[in-house]
Amino acid sequence: MHSAAAKPPFLLRLGTFVRFSHTVFALPFALVAMLLAGGGRVAPSVGGWIVASAVAARTLAMCFNRLVDWEIDKLNPRTEGRHKLVSKAQAWGVLSASALSVFVATYHLNTLCFILSPVMIAILCFYSLTKRFTAFSHFFLGLALAVAPVGAWVAVRGSLLDPQPFLLGAAVLVWTFGFDLIYSTLDTDFDRAQGLFSFPSRFGIPSALRLAKWLHVVAGLGFVLFGLAAHLSWGYATACLVTLGALVWEHRLAASLNLGQINVAFFQINALVSTTLLLGTLVDLKVWQLVSF
Repeated sequence: MHSAAAKPPFLLRLGTFVRFSHTVFALPFALVAMLLAGGGRVAPSVGGWIVASAVAARTLAMCFNRLVDWEIDKLNPRTEGRHKLVSKAQAWGVLSASALSVFVATYHLNTLCFILSPVMIAILCFYSLTKRFTAFSHFFLGLALAVAPVGAWVAVRGSLLDPQPFLLGAAVLVWTFGFDLIYSTLDTDFDRAQGLFSFPSRFGIPSALRLAKWLHVVAGLGFVLFGLAAHLSWGYATACLVTLGALVWEHRLAASLNLGQINVAFFQINALVSTTLLLGTLVDLKVWQLVSF
């Protein structure tokens, strides 16, 4: 008689539960802002606390999202297995530990970061409530991701007076708004049946895809304008060209309304966007350092 298959280790199940791989969407932009705020040179301790804060904040937000949507996710064929990965008690425990980690990390960065950390947590968690009352919940997800570059800049500079992180944050917001519109088309029928607000469920899939296209046009322009404002050079410019190509590819895949292709558009292409822009920034900072030396 064969014994039941053993469960994967808790950390692997937790990583799936909070979609840890999706950290690649926002973290590269936090690193871009961090490096530019520090002129290409950031103390390892500062960089470490920024990464710790970003990862903890995202884990907190995802645990909150799963807990708030616990019963809804059980009914959705796409998400029905989530509650089997981690118990509610475990999710609350991870959420509490993540919140504590955010406060510890921001305390070690600077006073302004620590003071603003509850505001950051509120923004990140508020997104999870928005589908219950607005068709523009996707905007609030964009706002949550936009916190990353602004927060990283503040962590290095200790100031909110510089325009560059807000320009990058705005581009990230619009980019996220667009790709979440595409991804949310997968749940259109379910959202309608459950009375949930999402743009595709309220205005239809064709309207959602059209809006996503325009948002990504604006996002592309935003990434370019940020590069100009930050005085980046050919490395970042090349990354912007790759990004624009990736966004065009994303919309070609999305037009098929095929589950597999939309998943590719959501994860692989958007991961390419964020990591490519980070690599372009690294290339330019390396050139700048060599010239100044």
